[in-house]
Amino acid sequence: MKMLVQCSLLILFSLVSVVAVRAADSDDSRFDAIEPIVRRGIEAGQLPGAVVAVADSTKILYLRAFGDRQIDPTREALTTDTIFDLASLTKPVATATSVMLLVQRGEVDLDQPVAKYLPEFADAGKEAITVRDLMLHVGGMIPDNSIRDYQQGIDVAWERLFALKPRSERGEKFAYSDVGFLILGKLVERVSGTTLDQFTQEEIFQPMGMETTSYNPDPALRDRIAATEPRDGALLRGKVHDPRAALLDGVAGHAGLFSTAEDLVRYGQMILSVDDETTSAPRVLDQKTIAAMIQPHRVPRGTRTPGWDHQSPYSSNRGTTFSDSAVGHGGFTGTVLWIDPEKDRVFVFLSSRLYPDGKGSVNRLAGEIATIIGR
Repeated sequence: MKMLVQCSLLILFSLVSVVAVRAADSDDSRFDAIEPIVRRGIEAGQLPGAVVAVADSTKILYLRAFGDRQIDPTREALTTDTIFDLASLTKPVATATSVMLLVQRGEVDLDQPVAKYLPEFADAGKEAITVRDLMLHVGGMIPDNSIRDYQQGIDVAWERLFALKPRSERGEKFAYSDVGFLILGKLVERVSGTTLDQFTQEEIFQPMGMETTSYNPDPALRDRIAATEPRDGALLRGKVHDPRAALLDGVAGHAGLFSTAEDLVRYGQMILSVDDETTSAPRVLDQKTIAAMIQPHRVPRGTRTPGWDHQSPYSSNRGTTFSDSAVGHGGFTGTVLWIDPEKDRVFVFLSSRLYPDGKGSVNRLAGEIATIIGR
């Protein structure tokens, strides 16, 4: 009964809470259709609210917040600077970008075996799996290993990760794998000689001006962080939702990153600069490296790029009108980022669909908005 009341209040309050704070909002009438789509999702209980941003290579065209980031015990309206648990958006924005930065520096080769950089990974028949294989989710690794493997401490967790056997031959199947990106995160640490959170902070987010993007956000920012579903009787705000990342102290290659819509726009504008030698957008990857990162590769059941979705069974949040140059990704918590260099568009959709009951759903809704933006 309490949950029913919470959900009812959530819908009521969210429908009347719409925040628009950007004079940069576009005159483009297409964007008028975004609000009704989000409102419909809130009314249907698919999400408590969302922040939606649209940008081109030089400016934000649309930035609005709808609904709430918390409803109980007190209502808090979403604001456009709300910080979200990105879940699997960590994979491209943190981990794949880190790998590509090491490629750019000549410290990693995508077509070399992972075991060249992590000798422990060669165990159990994995010696031929390449860095590119893991980036494309065709390395043969399972999606996730048992949560029990993480419950005896971080050292034991890594022993068990390295001991995992591949489920299929490399290149034989596409299997979206958190395990693969956990391994890639460890590769970044081994090659760089520092932790994944420190490397991403110092080498990517700070140079890019992504001021509120990090693992394990500062507790002082808690009031700006969107809540996810409760765990052990307490609401998660600023603590990663993914249970495996949580047991790895919040820092992992597959999940754990927190960010805002405006920070992700900055990141997206870097990707848009792939064909622009004169861009003023901050970027840590050069044009050649960006081009390699967003180059589509044929995989079983679709196409992927190193770190990004392109056209695959996971593309329902892509919509139908982005060009073939578009790359993107989603996150389990209700986050979406698509970047289309040909159409000069960045689309950010951030929600906390798991609040308050873990039952929300946003991919189709985000796909509807993406279709509008890509026209």
